[in-house]
This record gives sequence, C-alpha cells and structure tokens, in this order.
Amino acid sequence: MSDRLIEPGARFGDPSVGAGPVRPRRPGGVDWTSSDSRDALHLIAEGVTEVAGFGVAAISVARDDGYMQVMAVAGSDDARRTLEGARTPIAELMEEVAKADDWGLLKFVPHERLDLDEGSWGWVPDYEPLDVPDAWHPLDLLVAPLRDADGVLRGSLSIDLPRDGRRPDAAQRRLLELYAAQAGRAVVTALEREALAEQVRLAEAARTIVRRASAKLSLEQVLAESREALVEGFRAAGLWIQTLHEGGQGAIHTASSARISPSRDLMALGDRVARQTWEAQATLSVDVHADEAAPLLTSEDWALLRQLLESLGAGSLLATPLGAGPACLGLLVLTRRPHAPEWSDVEKGAALDIGHDLGHAILNARLFEREHRARVELQALDTYKSQLIATVSHELKNPLAAILGHLEMLEGVENLDRRTLTSLAAIDRGAHRLARVVDDLLLLSKVGDPDNPVIATPVDLRRTIEDVLDLVGVQAQRKRITVRLETDGDDLHAAGDPGELDRVCANLLSNAVKYTPEGRGVLVRLARQDDLVVLTCTDEGIGISAEDQKGLFTEFFRSSNPEAVAQPGTGLGLAIVSRIVSRHGGRIEVESALGAGSTFRVFLPAAA
Repeated sequence: MSDRLIEPGARFGDPSVGAGPVRPRRPGGVDWTSSDSRDALHLIAEGVTEVAGFGVAAISVARDDGYMQVMAVAGSDDARRTLEGARTPIAELMEEVAKADDWGLLKFVPHERLDLDEGSWGWVPDYEPLDVPDAWHPLDLLVAPLRDADGVLRGSLSIDLPRDGRRPDAAQRRLLELYAAQAGRAVVTALEREALAEQVRLAEAARTIVRRASAKLSLEQVLAESREALVEGFRAAGLWIQTLHEGGQGAIHTASSARISPSRDLMALGDRVARQTWEAQATLSVDVHADEAAPLLTSEDWALLRQLLESLGAGSLLATPLGAGPACLGLLVLTRRPHAPEWSDVEKGAALDIGHDLGHAILNARLFEREHRARVELQALDTYKSQLIATVSHELKNPLAAILGHLEMLEGVENLDRRTLTSLAAIDRGAHRLARVVDDLLLLSKVGDPDNPVIATPVDLRRTIEDVLDLVGVQAQRKRITVRLETDGDDLHAAGDPGELDRVCANLLSNAVKYTPEGRGVLVRLARQDDLVVLTCTDEGIGISAEDQKGLFTEFFRSSNPEAVAQPGTGLGLAIVSRIVSRHGGRIEVESALGAGSTFRVFLPAAA
C-alpha cells in the first residue's frame, strides 16, 4: 500500500491532482499572515494520523467564493506537496456528503454510492483492499464537516488510509469525533484571527492614506503617499490611478518609475468601469484564469483586460471607483501576481471605502491646482497691468512736461486778453492734475514691482509727520481743522524707505483733512508696540461704510458716498499706502462708520 491519497477536497476537479468533472481552479486563495493558524491545523491533522491510526488526514477551510481549500495535510509529504492549496466546490462536496452514513460529526460514504468511476478521481491510494467484510476501499470517503456555533460550514476534516485496512469501529469513531470537534474549534479560531488581522491591516492602510494623502496638494503626491499603504494593506504587486476629466478620458498616474501606456480602448473601458462602479458603489475584480467575463464586462472588454494583465505579468486586478460626493473622479486599480490569493469581500469593502478617502484627497488636490493656476494667471495679469500702467505713465509724462513748459512760457507773454488767460489757467490746472495722476501711477507701479526691493534705513516717523503737517497745514487752516500730533516715547524710528514712508504719512493725513468737515479735528498718534511702530490717524470726518471698506485699498476705488464722490481724487492714494506698507512687512487696519469718522492704523517694523 502506498501513501497516495485522494483527499475529498481534491476529488472534484483540482488540476493538481487530475482533472475531474468540474472546471479547474488555480491554487491560492487563503493566505494567512499568522503561522500559528497553520501550525494549529497541522498539529490536529498529525494527531489523527499518529493517534487515531490513519495514514493521511487533511483539514480544509471554507472560502468566501464557495470553495473549500486544503490548509493542512499530515501523514504523507507527497500528499502535502500535492494537496495543500487545492480547492473543491463546496456544493459538490456536500452533494456527496448527503449520500453518507451519519456517524455523528463524521460522515462516511462507501465507494459503491459514488457516481464517478475510478478513472475520474485523479489521485487514489494504490493498494488492494483486504478480503474482509469491513475492508477499507481506496474510494471510500470519510469526512467531518466543521461548523461554527451558528451551524455555518467553516471547513472539513478528511481522513483516509486506515493503517489496519478496515473501516473505523465504534472506538475509533469516538476518537475521530474528538479530533473533529477540536479541528472545528481550531478552524473557527483561525478564521476569526485572520479576519481580524485582515481588518487591522486594511484599517491601517486607510488610516495612513487619510493621514498622509489628504494633506497633499498634487495628484502625484497623493499617489506617492498612498502607494506603500495600498500595496502592503492589499498585498498588491502594483497599482495605478486613472483620473477622469469632463470632456475626455483623463490620464493614467503611477507612483513608480513604471509607466503604463494603455490603448484608447482600455482608457475608454476604464472610464466606463469607473462611472458604472461608482454609480453602483461596487468594485470589480478580474482573474486572468477566469473562463468568463466578470459583471459589467463584455467579451471584448475581458479580452482587453486579459491582454493587459498578461503584459504586466499579473494574475488578477481589483478596480475600485474614486469619488467625492456625487462626482466620480477616477479609478484605482490594484494588481496581484499569478497564483496570489483572490480578492476577499473584506478587501473589496475596504477598497470601496478607501476610494472615497482618495476621492476627497484628489478633489482637494485638484482644487488646489486650480487655485494655483488661477493665482499664477492673476499674478501674470497683475504684472501685465503694472507694466501697462508704467508704460502709459512714462508715455504721458513727456507730453505733460512739454505742456507745462509751454504754459510757463505763455505766462510771460504780454497783452493777452482775459479769455486767453482763463483758458491758459484751465489748461494749467488740468495739466497739473494729470501730472499728479501720472506721478501716482508711476509710484504705484514702482511699489508693486517685486523686482524692486525695499532698501531699509531708519526713518524718524515723528519728523516725517511734522514735515507732512507743514504741507497740509494750509488746507487745514482754510477749513479751520485742528490737527494734533501725540507721541509715546522717543524711539519712533521705522525701518524702510524714507520717500515711501513719507508718502504713506502724506496720503493718510491729506485724506483725513480732505474728508473732515470744517471746524472739526484730526489726531495723529505715534507709539511703540514691541518691535513695531504704530501710526494712528483718526479724523472726525464723513466716515466709510462697511461695504466701501471692502474695496478701500484697491486701485481706482471710489466711494459710493456722494459726499466722498464730491471731493477730487483718483482712487490711488490708499492703494499706494497699502502696497508700501505691505512691501515694508507691515499691515494697515481701518475702523470707520458713516458719519462717525475714520481711524487708520499702520503697523511698521521698528528700526534696529
């Protein structure tokens, strides 16, 4: 008698032991991370062979896909090499068990009740049965279906080759039932342990993706941060993402040096699968060895995917949609090598959840990239505007200088009539007003140029304000406006450009006087606040509405208040102040309300 075995799980069509009446299945599937699980099953199988007096024992585990897979074989090295990993359809195994004699946990099917002839069984023990009534036949089947507390089939214990060549008696059956009960508990425990390990592994992958990828600002960074967690969490050999775009089929993104260049047909298929799986909130798994196409796929689709898998050296793939809210953004594709475990239901569910997490990360990255492009375009537009302003201002400055020069010459001409003198005066006023606008435009262009840095020196702001007060004093006296300067401390030097800071003070004070009615007051205060010098200008003027304050520091802004519109101005003064303060590393604040005056507060870095 040899040690060859036909394990019940292999009798129904595993290619490694000879093709039976069922289509072949490739090895692989249950891929336990813990060696303790396999060791426990091997120990029980060895007990059956050593103590119960049988030549071979095999323990199988029920899989989610309807197959029983052999996990432990004891008693024969040849049997173990051949049978471990073999798979049997559970339904066909249970059809044979239905013909069995009920020996409690054990089920015995005499060979004469089996439908198959000996040639279709594959690998059968090679020995002659004893010439006794209870002789063991090579095709006899002795199996114990292993169930959990809820009666769910979780595995099987298969026993063959009794050493005495006889069918087990009552004493042997009782001993085998003890081992069957022990095997059942071990299988349930192992499956629960592996299910928990799988959940922990996938949860860690999801946590890593949420922590790392969600903060990245480009799709390439998102994929780079996610790749390791996805490969380890799903035990994948490779991955890529196909993004979708409106009006097109998107692009393929990988996180390694490998480049995937799918055909237009494959891109279109990825686009369609992404949208269909997102709508169904489901994943799609494809096995290169499958005989028929998976759901959602036509035979042409299946041929394309099989060709792709073979070109990548992959045995299967799992495709999960990526999206956020109602929008489908792409497709994540994970691949495994040939003979690797199939994708479990837990992995498919985790992949779908991760598809939502990655979808949000991709959406954030797209929004950032869109905002970045918009910012670059706005910066380019702002640069163009500044160049245009500078060019136009320079072009206006020379003709204006000629006009003003000729006006000065005409002032010395004698015997001009009154009408001519009136016209010349009007031209002079208009030319000087236009010259001020040109000067403001040139200054606005200068202080807005990033290539024109500030060369900072200590600037005495108290002296600067005193000089400005001398200039606006005439206008203040004409309107009977009292202007007061208060200082707090002696060290009131700011770090900056003297001319530009002089312009900040002049614009703020002249505006305060301009928009303050007759007989009221303006208070200017200078103080030191830590490493800043604070300039505060408070008037008792007409005030600024909350709506107008939103555009107060933009170029050419004019208030909607009729009292303010009645005053002459270009709308450039406060824009110039804001740009100068900003380029000096400071900030400006405003507090105001209609009819209640205004307070402008400028914070500038103090000189060392």
